[in-house]
Amino acid sequence: MRAGWRPGGGGAMWLRPEEVLLKNALKLWVTQKSSGYFVLQRRRGHGDGGGRFTGRLVGALDAVLDSNARVAPFRILLQVPGSPVYSAIACGELLNGSEVYWAVATGATLEEINQHWEWLEQNLLHTLSVFDNKEDIVSFVKGKVKALIAEENSSKLAEQEEDPEKFREALVKFEARFNFPEAEKLITYYSCCCWKGKVPRPGWLYLSINHLCFYSFFLGKELKLLIPWVDVQKLERTSNVFMTDTIRITTSTKERDFSMFLNIDEAFRIMEQLADITLRRLLDNEIFEMDPSLQDPTQITKRDLEARAQNEFFRAFFRLPGKEKLHEVADCSLWTPFSRCHTVGKLYTSDNYVCFASKESGCCNVLIPLREVASVEKMEDTSLLPNPIIISIRSKMAFQFIELKDRDSLVENLLLRLKQVNASNPVHHNCLEKKEMTSHVFHSTSVFSDGESQDLGIEGSQSEDKSEAEKNSHLLNAEALRSVFHQSGAESLDFKMSREQIKERLWNDHFAEYGRTVCMFRTEKIRKLVAMGIPESLRGKLWLLFSDAVTDLASHPGYYGNLVQVSMGKCCMATEEIERDLHRSLPEHPAFQNETGIAALRRVLTAYAHRNPKIGYCQSMNILTSVLLLYAKEEEAFWLLVAVCERMLPDYFNHRVIGAQVDQSVFEELIKERLPELAEHMKDLSTLASISLSWFLTLFLSIMPLESAVNVVDCFFYDGIKAIFQLGLAILEANAVELCNSKDDGHALMILSRFLDHVKNEESPLPPIGNHHAFFSDDQEPCPVTEIADIIRDSYEKFGDHTVEQIEHMRYKHRIRVLQSHEDTTKQNVLRVVIPDVSILPEDLEELYDLFKREHLMSCYWQWMSPVIQRHDPNRPYAEQYRIDPQQFTNLYKLVSPWTCGEHTEVLAERTFRLLDENMDHLIEFKGFASCLDVMYNGEMNEKINLLYRLHIPPALTENERDSQSPLKNPLLSTSRPLVLEKTNGDTVDYQKQLKQMLKDLAKEKDAKIEKTVPKMKQREFIQFCKTLYSMFHEDPEENCLYQAIATVTTLLLQIGEVGQRTSSLGSGSDEFTEDLQSEASAAEQDTVFTNTVKTTHKETQSLPVTEEKWIISFEQILASLLTEQSLVNFFEKPLELKPRLENAKLNQYSLKTNGINYQLPAEHTKLNTQ
Repeated sequence: MRAGWRPGGGGAMWLRPEEVLLKNALKLWVTQKSSGYFVLQRRRGHGDGGGRFTGRLVGALDAVLDSNARVAPFRILLQVPGSPVYSAIACGELLNGSEVYWAVATGATLEEINQHWEWLEQNLLHTLSVFDNKEDIVSFVKGKVKALIAEENSSKLAEQEEDPEKFREALVKFEARFNFPEAEKLITYYSCCCWKGKVPRPGWLYLSINHLCFYSFFLGKELKLLIPWVDVQKLERTSNVFMTDTIRITTSTKERDFSMFLNIDEAFRIMEQLADITLRRLLDNEIFEMDPSLQDPTQITKRDLEARAQNEFFRAFFRLPGKEKLHEVADCSLWTPFSRCHTVGKLYTSDNYVCFASKESGCCNVLIPLREVASVEKMEDTSLLPNPIIISIRSKMAFQFIELKDRDSLVENLLLRLKQVNASNPVHHNCLEKKEMTSHVFHSTSVFSDGESQDLGIEGSQSEDKSEAEKNSHLLNAEALRSVFHQSGAESLDFKMSREQIKERLWNDHFAEYGRTVCMFRTEKIRKLVAMGIPESLRGKLWLLFSDAVTDLASHPGYYGNLVQVSMGKCCMATEEIERDLHRSLPEHPAFQNETGIAALRRVLTAYAHRNPKIGYCQSMNILTSVLLLYAKEEEAFWLLVAVCERMLPDYFNHRVIGAQVDQSVFEELIKERLPELAEHMKDLSTLASISLSWFLTLFLSIMPLESAVNVVDCFFYDGIKAIFQLGLAILEANAVELCNSKDDGHALMILSRFLDHVKNEESPLPPIGNHHAFFSDDQEPCPVTEIADIIRDSYEKFGDHTVEQIEHMRYKHRIRVLQSHEDTTKQNVLRVVIPDVSILPEDLEELYDLFKREHLMSCYWQWMSPVIQRHDPNRPYAEQYRIDPQQFTNLYKLVSPWTCGEHTEVLAERTFRLLDENMDHLIEFKGFASCLDVMYNGEMNEKINLLYRLHIPPALTENERDSQSPLKNPLLSTSRPLVLEKTNGDTVDYQKQLKQMLKDLAKEKDAKIEKTVPKMKQREFIQFCKTLYSMFHEDPEENCLYQAIATVTTLLLQIGEVGQRTSSLGSGSDEFTEDLQSEASAAEQDTVFTNTVKTTHKETQSLPVTEEKWIISFEQILASLLTEQSLVNFFEKPLELKPRLENAKLNQYSLKTNGINYQLPAEHTKLNTQ
């Protein structure tokens, strides 16, 4: 124990469990705490003010001892109930000595040792009762503590940026235990327990780029688990009967609980990141663009994942472009003049931004684009202002940051990036100088004054080299449509205008104090102003500032005009959909009842579809864009649309609306959490999710009167998707009683639709506009009117406490569920199409589909640059989403096909692939694969022979076939042998009569003009056909009989082919050549083809040379010949079971992929579970 603690080293630490003999003779320790299994003790003389003589003596002894011999003042011991238990008196002394305990932890202070005690209480205390004997308890605890020590040491080495030897050891064990290819990179590993029923199995959890693996060897039993990340359907923190905090991983078949992590928070974050990256890379590769640092999965490290998580939070919190990379995060304080003090928070710097977020949520946030920064300077360091820097912006504002620890490198990096930004945007600065900084976006004194209608128009953002085509061909709207199409006012217009003026004054006062540019201080006060509703005159301009679309606008002069010029007039699927929806976009508003508004809407939507073809055009974009055009100029509306689609609502506007479905799933969870009574009543919350989908896609614009919905859009541009979540909860709460009393889903839909249709905005100067998007009209009974300001206020007060970080974590969790739901839908649709056409049991077909899909995915795991990943297209028809290539097909064929032919199997698999690849794109779908297997397992004999036959003619058999050399010996293929077979009882069977009858029947079929769709087979092809049959019979129980039968049939068919060749040259009829064959056979020397030992005779027989040119035989002839041998009929008609092959394939699919061969795991008690 002495070796485990260093005085002055600080901190508590785990010890390798060592025996401690407690004696009564010297009472050195006092018990502080005890439980059924653990004892926390304090050494006398420490922490008791000296105490009695014994305590003073022990304290003095510890003080004079050499530092290496000193004993830690606190320790935790393991004791096992059932052994003689000590008795404690009031002071806690151990009286009943001579018992062996195990020391598991030491500490320098009571606070430090208590942290270890709490970990034991939370993770081990309630678990140990499941073991039957004390030896198992001791073994479990000792193993767990040793694993914690190893993990703790590894973490410390990693933090010091050394090359951790422990990680190398873990990597060697990982590779040996799971036998993956080298490309399967191990990211990190953790000591933990996997629960099997009520018993925890201690072991090691390995997290690699494509798999979660667990290994345990406990109480003589070995356990291996292997779970691909793409199989994970749910990843969550939960609890069970014994553990308060576990990580549960759910696949389609099982749930696995892992607990007792040293740092469960870190482990869960890494698992969350790996699951998210892998699922999106493999299942949603259409939209997902991976960070540059993660482009090559084999280069991903634990640090990369942590940086990615921080980067995604940063972008989500400040709603920045997806390519924005975070560089530094520093604790600091910002001078906030409105509160006359420094506000504690964090400074974030990225490629193009400097951002600040206060420690207290919502207190103060600042977003500073680097293109607005004039200078970054260090100030003199003083006791009042330690390590200060000043960031000055071009609108004559300055931001003072203090308490920056690494100030010098921070300033150096900022100046370097500032130089790069200025170099890449020279137009901006020339433009500002030329205009003397009159743009209200960047100048704090000229904002929002009357007559500045062009401040943010195209004049301010277009460069001087504007093309003539842009000037003349496409005249863009330089005004917001709202200002062009004035609507007649209502009776209370004066009152409403006065309310607008009051709001404008409040905003002007706010601008004077907090700033009026994109760099303004964003505080709780501005949120309250937004919740009241932005004045009509300021709405579009503030949307630009809050979304930071203004930075994109200023950074891309002339971009939109050029885009319009390039995109207009081009026809594609997106433009057709746009044209179809143009007149459905706010048709009740006068701006979209004439060509001016329609043309502007067409230009913006078409330009965006051209800019971002991955999204193109999605329904609901037209409604959103039409509202943007009402309040912003055309070019501004375009950049607002860019901000919404690419930053604020990522993955919303695509064919599968994955982002919207993820947020619907998050919304369901929030309903369960915040409105439990409603969730209890409506067992299936998917109904509410389907109703609320349009809330998220159109920001309530399609289901709420326009004058009310624009207030929702105000909140959205300021607070992001959080505003929609909380508003949705407020609406459901307002209707909770009626919804709980609703009779069915349709009734619930009607309740919400009528409520939303009667949400009014009494303060709006706009006249009420009928909502043409409402689901129902309320002709039956009046519905009470609700004020939008009241709903928004309630949403902030009751549901505004969710943070961006919480929402992002929920999105991680539910994105897994949504993507897997899409995969399940694809699977069910494919199975629905295939099941009617095959005889394979549905449950077997489902497992076969899983194997088929996994084969595709396994190629993606270790060939990340191959076109396999790009081949998966979620937008293709269901049956075409997963297709496999020849190598993948061969792997599957070896696993599940009943037609295995030893070394010949791979050749047969290649031919089968060529036969199924009808369009010759070197890919086949699941339906073709399943249909082929169905014939092999469940087909009639003639169907099986037909398949075999077609495998040995073009296109399945090619001219350059690698096994084209005949495997059969000449005597076996002799056409001069008589058709006589010697039986084991001495009898003989003459097949001449059967042959004669067969040929007559075939001639009749020909005369009847029965259509023969299968081409005839040439001799070379027939030889390959025979080789396959011989290979298939190998190791069959009836191998000898089958060889005899196939030898007879082969000889018969060779003679039929030869007779056909002669007849073809002579032009005689079937009767003539039959008699000719018979006479020839009777004149020939009788010879046995096979003896009892299935060996050919060694009599001198010469096979007749047969020219390849005209030797042919038909499928019908082959089938008829095979039917003459009962053993062959029995072979092809015996029932075959697919299920055992599927079970074996599930175990061996990984083995085949990693080693190129199929094998079972050797250890008898090894259990490799791929779920």
